[in-house]
Amino acid sequence: MKPFEGETIDADGSWVIPGLWDCHTHFTQWSYTLGRLDLIDARSADEALGMLRKHLDERRAAGALDPGRYVVGMRFRHSLWADDAQPTLAAIDAVTDDQPVALSSADMHCGWVNSAAARMLGVHVGESGLVGELEWFDAYCKLDKGPGADEELMRLLRNAEHDAAGKGVVGVRDYEMAENIDAWIGRFGKGLDGLRIQAGVYPERLRQAIDDGWHTGDELPGSHGLGHVGAMKMISDGSLNTRSAYCSTPYSGVTPETYGTLSYTSEQIESYMRLATEHGFDIACHAIGDEANTIVLDCAEHTHARGSIEHAQMLKERDIPRLARLGLAASIQPQHAMDDRDVITRFWGDPAGIPYAFNALHKTGTRLLMGSDAPVAPLDPWMAVSAAVFGTEDSAREPFQPEQCLDFETALASSTSTGRSTLQVGDVADLVLLDRDPSAIDSPEAMRAMPDHVMATMLDGRWTYRR
Repeated sequence: MKPFEGETIDADGSWVIPGLWDCHTHFTQWSYTLGRLDLIDARSADEALGMLRKHLDERRAAGALDPGRYVVGMRFRHSLWADDAQPTLAAIDAVTDDQPVALSSADMHCGWVNSAAARMLGVHVGESGLVGELEWFDAYCKLDKGPGADEELMRLLRNAEHDAAGKGVVGVRDYEMAENIDAWIGRFGKGLDGLRIQAGVYPERLRQAIDDGWHTGDELPGSHGLGHVGAMKMISDGSLNTRSAYCSTPYSGVTPETYGTLSYTSEQIESYMRLATEHGFDIACHAIGDEANTIVLDCAEHTHARGSIEHAQMLKERDIPRLARLGLAASIQPQHAMDDRDVITRFWGDPAGIPYAFNALHKTGTRLLMGSDAPVAPLDPWMAVSAAVFGTEDSAREPFQPEQCLDFETALASSTSTGRSTLQVGDVADLVLLDRDPSAIDSPEAMRAMPDHVMATMLDGRWTYRR
């Protein structure tokens, strides 16, 4: 093969596949995980606070603590902690004193903040110290302001692009809760050009995007064809881990009884979908609980919306064929099934639908788009492929819902922009060279190690990674 500049690469004995995509990221937040406190391994509030205490001590010793700036932590999973090991305001205040600290849950649907951060963010916290859903989304957006923040972010974004290229990734759909169109125009203008970007637009910014003349698919100026306007991303309900995904049956083991919550009324969801559709925007609608999915599908049917249902995490059987019938893709994150399999047992003990119905959706003809929801799960398509194919992270543990596992070709094709697992004449020059045949892999451990077998990644005819 002869990329531009006339260079010839001898790829004899290697495997070539289309460039990989992550179809659901919060790319800025994922970039921040490469430089912030990561609490994913904490098994209790005490363990999380022990990690926080060490982090604060290290930053204090390095002279890197500013009482006017937040210390931010990521990815705690309190849904897996025992009832007597849950977050409290008193506990985090005892560790942090007057230093403002805000910790984001793994699913990003709630935060654990101390009193100092609550005052600065303008949020009310009770005894738990937790802030949830829309209030947390608004608060979280305030955490990244301050002197030097822009320079730090550009450095972390470059690191994240390099990390992605090393895994064979050539593009992402970015659903950061921000003004993504302007942000990515600015980033491309500063030379950040290691990935193709589809920049999502949230409902509250949709009218301005329409007035500015944007439509899904429009090229971002200065991106040289790498950046485009994405879909209208809206969040219809909460998440399983915060017991806020909207379901038709109550959560098990939760008092007082709860069915979860809708982020918008069904009328608002339909109104935003109609506005998007009438003005040339696809939709990308987050729906996790079975009842939220029913409502979202009803709204899509009424408005003739096109695009995708993001997560589609629990579906009533009668709703599974509706996605294909309506021409909607299912944007799935298979690693979530690995992370949630024990949480499902705990909180969805009597579900009215099928959780993580990957194969059932595939059999109805629904197009699958695979991703990570980074930073909820790592930005790593091989991890997603492994979870989808093997249904477990550990060969010693039985697969979760083996009937919903996908074959390798389907999983890989769902991780490319072409929807294919092989290259064809006329494809854009986005490709990955591997020193191992991924279709021959027979264990989740080996599939998760595939980033080690990426020899090179090409984006639009130029190498973004060479081993």
